[in-house]
Amino acid sequence: MTTELIDTKTLQGQLRLNLLSLYNQAHAGHIGCSLSCIDLMLATLVLRKREQDTFLLSKGHAAAALYVCLNHLGDISDEALATYYQNGTTLPAHPAPNKHRSIPFATGSLGHGLPIGTGIAQAGKLLGDDSRVFVLMSDGETNEGTTWEAAHFAIQNGLDNLIVLIDKNGLQGFNTTANVLGDTASPDTWSAMGFDIAEVDGHNVTELLEQVDRLTAIPNGKPKVLIAKTEKGKGVSYMENRLEWHYLPMTADQYELACSDVQKRYFATSVA
Repeated sequence: MTTELIDTKTLQGQLRLNLLSLYNQAHAGHIGCSLSCIDLMLATLVLRKREQDTFLLSKGHAAAALYVCLNHLGDISDEALATYYQNGTTLPAHPAPNKHRSIPFATGSLGHGLPIGTGIAQAGKLLGDDSRVFVLMSDGETNEGTTWEAAHFAIQNGLDNLIVLIDKNGLQGFNTTANVLGDTASPDTWSAMGFDIAEVDGHNVTELLEQVDRLTAIPNGKPKVLIAKTEKGKGVSYMENRLEWHYLPMTADQYELACSDVQKRYFATSVA
């Protein structure tokens, strides 16, 4: 195992511990959906986003994952992070606009992030710059009609500077995506529309980086979609693939067990 891989795995663990700490102090829910997408944020927002790029968290209920990543980057201070979910905070349960430079829009009403992202990508094209727009969505969010209107707009306008990231954990609201409207995050659907497609393990940071780099290497007039197979609650054994952890807060004992799981999985390393 290389030093880079060891450091990346450690960062996956540290971001999770920071995330769990936030949820524990706030006694708040939406833990599972944050754990399913935090590795996608690590690969894109933390490791690949440039100063001129835009990152939008469309699945705004995973705001805590966004906050800990921006804190790691220095865009949100430790003092501000400590106010998460409290009265008067600039870091509420869903991202609020005009409070932090890296959070330009309010999100969480699902289906809004991609339309906003396509508008920003179109603006970049009109300005002739080399900016990119990353939009992180849930698979359940691909049920929304505005998602498909925005997708057609992206195709029509050749927005190859748009990278759609789909957190495909297979669970939404109160059921599986298969039982709600079927697999609307199917790669066949997006490919048939004209998107460049990549399918990836959404918790393998090396694989994620390789596919992001491949998709963005050469402008070809096609918007991009990276469909990441993930697990809700990834990293905490009793939360993984469990629908209820979309909503439940942790007890004190559950918090301790969650931290123990993360420590064992991400920090116990053996180098031959």
